[in-house]
Amino acid sequence: MTQPGRPDLEMSASHSTDAPTAPSSPPPSGSAVMRTYGRAELAFVRGEGCWLITEDGTRYLDCASGIAVNTLGHSHPRLVAALRDQAGKLWHTSNLYRVPGQERVAARLAELTGLDQVYFCNSGAEANESAVKIARRAMHERGEPERMTILCATGSFHGRTLGMLAATDKPANRTGFGPMPDGFEHVAFGNLNALRDQMGPHVAAVMIEPVQGEGGARDAQDDYLRGVRAAADEFGALVIADEVQCGIGRTGTLFAYETSGIRPDIIAVAKGLGGGFPVGAVIATQTVGSAMTPGTHGSTFAGNPLAMAVAEVVLDELGTPGFLADVRRRAGILRDALRAVADRHAGAVVEIRGRGFLCGVRLADHLPAGDAVAAMRDEHLLMVPAGENTVRFLPPLVISEAEIATAVEGFERVLGRMVAAQDG
Repeated sequence: MTQPGRPDLEMSASHSTDAPTAPSSPPPSGSAVMRTYGRAELAFVRGEGCWLITEDGTRYLDCASGIAVNTLGHSHPRLVAALRDQAGKLWHTSNLYRVPGQERVAARLAELTGLDQVYFCNSGAEANESAVKIARRAMHERGEPERMTILCATGSFHGRTLGMLAATDKPANRTGFGPMPDGFEHVAFGNLNALRDQMGPHVAAVMIEPVQGEGGARDAQDDYLRGVRAAADEFGALVIADEVQCGIGRTGTLFAYETSGIRPDIIAVAKGLGGGFPVGAVIATQTVGSAMTPGTHGSTFAGNPLAMAVAEVVLDELGTPGFLADVRRRAGILRDALRAVADRHAGAVVEIRGRGFLCGVRLADHLPAGDAVAAMRDEHLLMVPAGENTVRFLPPLVISEAEIATAVEGFERVLGRMVAAQDG
């Protein structure tokens, strides 16, 4: 499953971080870029497969994928061709008119999920915000307007709009932004008893990430998801699956919830759907989606012809026979290799987490994950930190076995140096 044009592995590996809390340097003198990110001192001008390349030709093995975005790697020939072809025809018309590409992609997503209707947007935060609006509107149309509360999990991350700050279980993100919107409550992740205790006639929906990304690559487990579905049905609530980070093949199935056998009422996707081009979507059942009528929601740019052209290619590639099975196989190789590293560094690695290529290594508290991610840049290896002192491996789904070995070897070198420094 390799991609044409992938550089030789001798040109080697390194790391970067995209988290606002990561170690950072000031922006260049005179930069007008607002400091909402702690950016690494790296600038890339080109990408090939799983590699990013700086202006001076230095190559970095990208196991961050733009934070789980570059599904098919960089400069995938089919994505490039689709975007160039569409760019020469039509960029934007708005949603005042039919967009044929939307109709094709929506039909594909509906068929793949067994749901019925799709609303397009531009990002994961928008997808989750839209999912909440749809859930509340559905309850209003059902004659239960008092059902406005969305139950979210501890450790969750759903985005950075004001609404999604309230949904996200990270109080530090809310500092300085005034009162949060009402209607969001948090329950212990993975705890069905806690969930059931907070269910009631005020709850519109339970919003859950089947595998938490920013929360530390924590897998909700299939039994828990089945319990969430059962509790929601019992109490008359909906289930929203936030698949923004864990969806679109990243865990080895098209959507992470699939292995549980449940069917959510609403699914939010983004990140990997465009393979690097901004696009998000909300997929809903007919009963829920029909609550949205002209004027209830909208977006100027959403689902434009460029976005739909690349989304079609991503879905085509993931639907190639054997593609996702091979993702699962190679992800198993990564997990086995990381377990071997953990065995060789007892006391340094607490747990190997996640699923597929949303894989996390939780480090011991005395070995900060942010420091590890920064040090891996010296190995020409790009990774991303996450909650609970976790390093995330989020490579493109086309990463080869040889590249996996390169990434794990670089990570182990960094881990060994960090352990030695602590011991010294």
